[in-house]
Amino acid sequence: MIRHDATAPGAVPATVGADETGPRIDGARLWQSLMELAKIGATARGGVNRLALTDLDRLARDQFCRWCVQAGCTITIDRMGNIFARRSGLNNDLAPVMTGSHIDTQPTGGRFDGAYGVMAGLEVIRILNDRGYRTLRPIELAVWTNEEGSRFAPAMIGSGVFAGVFDLAHGLSRADAGGITIGEELKRIGYAGEAVVGHRPVAAFFEAHIEQGPILEAGRKTIGIVRGVQGIRWFEVTVTGQEAHAGPTPMPCRRDALVGAAAMVAAVRAAGLADQPHARATVGMFSISPNSRNVIPGTVCFTVDLRHPEPSTLEQMSARLAAELSRIATENALELLFKEIWYMPPVKFDAECVAAVEHAAKNLGFTSQDIISGAGHDAVYLSRIAPTAMIFVPCKDGISHNETEDASPEDLAAGCAVLLAAMVERANAAQASTKRP
Repeated sequence: MIRHDATAPGAVPATVGADETGPRIDGARLWQSLMELAKIGATARGGVNRLALTDLDRLARDQFCRWCVQAGCTITIDRMGNIFARRSGLNNDLAPVMTGSHIDTQPTGGRFDGAYGVMAGLEVIRILNDRGYRTLRPIELAVWTNEEGSRFAPAMIGSGVFAGVFDLAHGLSRADAGGITIGEELKRIGYAGEAVVGHRPVAAFFEAHIEQGPILEAGRKTIGIVRGVQGIRWFEVTVTGQEAHAGPTPMPCRRDALVGAAAMVAAVRAAGLADQPHARATVGMFSISPNSRNVIPGTVCFTVDLRHPEPSTLEQMSARLAAELSRIATENALELLFKEIWYMPPVKFDAECVAAVEHAAKNLGFTSQDIISGAGHDAVYLSRIAPTAMIFVPCKDGISHNETEDASPEDLAAGCAVLLAAMVERANAAQASTKRP
């Protein structure tokens, strides 16, 4: 519930999102919106396959824009296809408080990754409309282009261009496996906007998200107060040997790229295990050429994803792994190309925005704990240009990037209530935070 102090017009409401009966977010409406969005690209196993800038992504974008217009928002689309829905404030000359996430998915994605952050932002706007409450600053809800990085690498390209991490030409030129670029697909689906990317002030940015891990569920906590995000390094590895007939070629004479690559995959796992408890190391993509049953593999390509919250440790992990892969290649008479394609430094979120989330969770009576995100999010890049924080809610068994991804309506509503309270607190601040990580 939002209560106004009749003796202090325009004051921050004493209570936001709760009264004696609990959160006043319309949890049923939030859930229904999530389920409606999940129908676009729905898979047989209950997940979603809605890759960035496909026709299904266009349909989801269209639905989002319809809902926002119905909620009284104005829509702006920039040249990277990022969508912004604005709810006006009492003083529209002030920088907005922004929320949002993404609606593109993994090929075998779930119903909540990204979509929850967008639909929670929409519910914030709807509940403010229901209560007839106008914040001092405008509220903006963003949908960022190609957060997942599944179809176009790297991930988070839309928010990255917005924050100045990548330039526009670089963003638009990213191509999928078939050579089709982001710029071409934005034009094809009708979302190549005219607005300049970035160059607009943001007073604060909040992103609500499922945790995508098991910590909150294991600790029986409802809200994760995200203090920061692990650093990430992405590599593309090419191992080159020599194709030869599987029958006549003696074992000692072979330059088998797959044998070397298999040892390298084991080395990647060892790199992650060496820096526990925070390190992560993953081979997620793997291709063999010529991929014929009676030909010794001549070329193997695979990806490496390294993560750690400390930049020095992440650097050491990368250096040690590069040396080990080089050793394996030499021992097997193979050629090695170990190429870094993306680096996201570790992030610490803004103290005042994190405090707003912490206060909201406490005032609403939700159990909470501090957490460091193991996954990258659009909030990472927004934190470079605006005070930023994230709100996590549990997901079942910690599973995400999976069709069985699940979260309870109650937890989703709780996270949305915290988002509402934190956003209203910052949106009613006449002075934007000047603090940075």
